[in-house]
Amino acid sequence: MKNITLLLLLFIGFKAYSQEYKDDISICQFSASFTSDAEIDLKFFKDHFLYNFKIEKDKKIFDAEKVKYLPTVIVFSNGKEILRLESGISLKLPEDSKEQIEQKINSLIESKF
Repeated sequence: MKNITLLLLLFIGFKAYSQEYKDDISICQFSASFTSDAEIDLKFFKDHFLYNFKIEKDKKIFDAEKVKYLPTVIVFSNGKEILRLESGISLKLPEDSKEQIEQKINSLIESKF
């Protein structure tokens, strides 16, 4: 009985965490140790939920979000993907990545009013 309870708690905890990164307005950066130089600094967006996933540790999340290129930035709003910025084969995100993210978030916030 203890084992079943423990497994159930672990499953519920994992399930809750597995979607937590999509809550409210969330900015998720998907990268790897070898592409860390190409990541963008997300501190500018500190008023929102920020997540940095590394393929070495978070492979299941990469698979769930169908991340093909590193780095990739995905912006979520209440579980829905609203923006995806991918590096492509260059391993560099677009130069205006921060501006694109800011513009998308601002339009999302404005639409709430």
